[in-house]
Amino acid sequence: MKLTVLGSGTSVPHPRRSSSAHWVEAEGGTLLLDCSGPAVHRMAEEGCDWPNLDAVWVSHFHLDHVGGLAPFLFGTRYAPQTQGRRKPLTVYGPRGIEKLLRRFDDAGDYELFEQPFPLEVRELAPRAEFEPFAGLRGETFSTPHTSESLALRLTDADGASLVYTSDTGFTEALAGFARAADLFLMECSFFRSKPVKTHLELEDAMRLARLSGARRCVLAHLYPEWDGVDVAAEAAKLWDGETIEARDGLRLNVGG
Repeated sequence: MKLTVLGSGTSVPHPRRSSSAHWVEAEGGTLLLDCSGPAVHRMAEEGCDWPNLDAVWVSHFHLDHVGGLAPFLFGTRYAPQTQGRRKPLTVYGPRGIEKLLRRFDDAGDYELFEQPFPLEVRELAPRAEFEPFAGLRGETFSTPHTSESLALRLTDADGASLVYTSDTGFTEALAGFARAADLFLMECSFFRSKPVKTHLELEDAMRLARLSGARRCVLAHLYPEWDGVDVAAEAAKLWDGETIEARDGLRLNVGG
């Protein structure tokens, strides 16, 4: 399994960090983790095979995580690269994702569901198990951010595991969900003195890393206050494991 960070930032405009999106490639296919507005073009910039994307995962309904989904489907409806596609594209997300997408659709009569290929929407509850495509297993976990927000654990055919928190407040239960993960992809919105409980700051994230026993940690969803801070060096003061600062375009192998 391979990870490409498409967006390491937040909703705040930033010259080097676009909003949340991550590309996952496994032996059986590809999965987009969250679809911010910039993700539509970031996929192309990073050379991702977006016309053949197998599935999209939406963690929650904040626009910096889902705001690019309707524009992406508007693009695939007309793009020359997708006119010959016949395999389905599946959108996975919390309960309410289809209603949200249809509201986008109805707002401009975009006919987003009228694609050259079958488009499926599947709504998942917490602790649901599913298979985004052959050879990749997923499990969901409710997080304290919004009422619908979900974390995701992915395990490929070789047993490599990636846990994606997306946006979340602190809960020790999340460390259990990420137990012994090969790659723990965590939000870490704030350096210190976080202004809200529904996000993580560095101390929270490193506590989760310690409790989980994860092999490696990647910190993403970084607000501009992180500019000029050595993320890995600050993390090393709180956890002995490997911490990687997410950057747009970062590529990592998961497991192995």
